[in-house]
Amino acid sequence: MTHSLSSSFLEDIDGDALHEECGVFGILGHPDAATLTALGLHALQHRGQEAAGIVSFDGRQFHTEKHMGLVGDHYTNPATLAKLPGSASIGHTRYSTTGEVALRNVQPLFAELEEGGIAIAHNGNFTNGLTLRRQIIATGAICQSTSDSEVVLHLIARSRHSSTADRFIDAMRQMEGGYAMIAMTRTKLIAARDPIGIRPLVMGELDGKPIFASESCALDIIGAKFIRDVKNGEVVICEIQPDGSISIDARAPARPQPERPCLFEYVYFARPDSVVSGRNVYQTRKNMGHNLALEAPCDGDVVVPVPDGGTPAALGYAQASGIPFEYGIIRNHYVGRTFIEPTQQIRAFGVKLKHSANRAMIEGKRVILVDDSIVRGTTSLKIVQMIRDAGAKEVHIRVASPMIYHPDFYGIDTPDADKLLANQYADEAAMAKFIGADSLAFLSIDGLYKAVGGEARNPDNPQFTDHYFTGDYPTRLLDKEGEKMGRRVSVLASNG
Repeated sequence: MTHSLSSSFLEDIDGDALHEECGVFGILGHPDAATLTALGLHALQHRGQEAAGIVSFDGRQFHTEKHMGLVGDHYTNPATLAKLPGSASIGHTRYSTTGEVALRNVQPLFAELEEGGIAIAHNGNFTNGLTLRRQIIATGAICQSTSDSEVVLHLIARSRHSSTADRFIDAMRQMEGGYAMIAMTRTKLIAARDPIGIRPLVMGELDGKPIFASESCALDIIGAKFIRDVKNGEVVICEIQPDGSISIDARAPARPQPERPCLFEYVYFARPDSVVSGRNVYQTRKNMGHNLALEAPCDGDVVVPVPDGGTPAALGYAQASGIPFEYGIIRNHYVGRTFIEPTQQIRAFGVKLKHSANRAMIEGKRVILVDDSIVRGTTSLKIVQMIRDAGAKEVHIRVASPMIYHPDFYGIDTPDADKLLANQYADEAAMAKFIGADSLAFLSIDGLYKAVGGEARNPDNPQFTDHYFTGDYPTRLLDKEGEKMGRRVSVLASNG
């Protein structure tokens, strides 16, 4: 049996990275629906690399293709796309935070209801998903997956409303947490965003046909026009009419709440060319670096980004400090596939599989390393050692976000609190000693707020979701309160 070293292993060889759950994409009424969905998912690949799925509808029946691995590994094959006919399609690219890695958990999920079939896909996490799962199982329901999206299908099926759209809305009103969800029926494409807009969702248009996607970069790749963000708490229903036209019905929540987008979309997750809640991600990251230079100046000879996440912030730091920016670390972008068994010897290569020091830019210099975040610190430790081995005179780390103290329950896969670097050491000096750096400093929470929104944090009504830094969770955590998020779910082992 042959093995390959998966891209997710290489991205996170030390378990020292944050992962977001998913990316979603949907289009209605376009003859190339599945192909456009595959392209959209390719643009959203950074949001999940474990698996991808597409469901299409051809006017008579639904078709589905689900595969483990990257979008490009499967959906560039014309034969695969030929199995997805129709003018309506939704797709999903996945990194699991709820449920194990198995083909049965790959979305979109599909169910046959009284009014016909429905496919759903979501990004984020429901903080009451396990609570509701236990309730519906107690009443006789059978769950086939460990994905909390399946709970939504059961709630849709049990709703007493007559139309599928109203059933969908009824189900979503029972869900709590941070999510962006899309659904597809025989005639409708429906999109919904959580009440405070933790997870992003945008609406676009191509050839007059509606599109929904997790990020605007998925619209750009297919030449679609950005229309607007789906508002927090909003449900948008697009429906093909008998004459072939498409109606759009946007339903606002009964009790609107202020929007609180996730700060980590700007720090880490969203692609730099995306616009999230009206803010260009690349520019916000440059702003973070600029503010970091003002808050934590350092005598150095060169500013070096930890690629690729730290690059915009490093540019901002260099411009604000007047210290030259150089690519002192070169990233290998082609490490996604290898036939090498992931043995301990390969693990010992550490970050060298992914990063190489550019000795000419480092040797004999005082290096200021700029990264977007530090989670456990194990990767930072190896990068600092790599820079020292390349002849650096000094190594100073500057982090363009605050210390991470708390776990996330809204779709970001974070380590337990006691494994986070910020909770293991008394101060930045102790952390720097562990990592092997001459100094270490983080951007303040106000510095981050100013970089993204232009104003300092309002402690009474925070403008963003920031619990991983502050411990201020914006919603109830029913699953955590009822039972530690160990997610006790019995499942059949799967080879798929």
